[in-house]
Amino acid sequence: MHGFTDVDSQANPESWVGVLDRLGAEPFYQGYQQRVRELLRPTPGGRFVDVGAGTGASAARLGDQHRVSVVTVDHALTMAAAMRARGLTQSTVADAHHLPFPTNSFDGAWADRTLQHLAHPQAAIGELIRVVRPGGRVVLADPDYDTQVLDIADQSLARRVLTFRADVLLRNGSLAHQHGGLLAAHGLVDVTIKPRTLLVRDPTAVDNVLGLRSWAATAAQRGVLTLAEARAFEEQFDEAVLAQRFTYAVTFFLTAATVS
Repeated sequence: MHGFTDVDSQANPESWVGVLDRLGAEPFYQGYQQRVRELLRPTPGGRFVDVGAGTGASAARLGDQHRVSVVTVDHALTMAAAMRARGLTQSTVADAHHLPFPTNSFDGAWADRTLQHLAHPQAAIGELIRVVRPGGRVVLADPDYDTQVLDIADQSLARRVLTFRADVLLRNGSLAHQHGGLLAAHGLVDVTIKPRTLLVRDPTAVDNVLGLRSWAATAAQRGVLTLAEARAFEEQFDEAVLAQRFTYAVTFFLTAATVS
């Protein structure tokens, strides 16, 4: 499995609703998601679609802030149920690679932390573009895990664990910096890229940085690290925390363009 591509099959799928809610409450996530909504250039009365909407929190804010209609799409029944329970009645369970909407249906579409998990992200980008009318906006937001840094004593070991996260735990962990080029290749114009760096000094923040401390153990289970290397990573992680030197960072790319 790569990342969270199959929430419904998890032992406790409802727990992911709580994970996303906690992330959404973090100032960094609130800030970059606000910028994503601004990049859509919404005007009252418009119609937008959020693909890979999760709990639908950002979609709800777009509707409330700008008096627009928002359709939400997620592959997980768990997330669709959570969205509907929160009043997002236009929630659809669907595959991002095959959106169930006519061409030119929306004034804008966005995918936030979605493409990193998909089997065929370029096909999904094509679908986002297809359902947006000419002059409408497409916005993509993802972290690029090739930008990760982590301050522990053994930097070579840190890089191996971070590379495991980018290349194995996620399908497209280092695609985000290519989003602008992919949109331009589809003929979109007015392409802009806004970087936002998540910097974490407190490892208990941001939901324990998506479980960073556990990545080495997972790598050992997959045969990428030895058990001794995984234990060394965890020990150095804890030492960095105690010494107040812990630093982790990864850059998100917010990419927006206009359909021509």
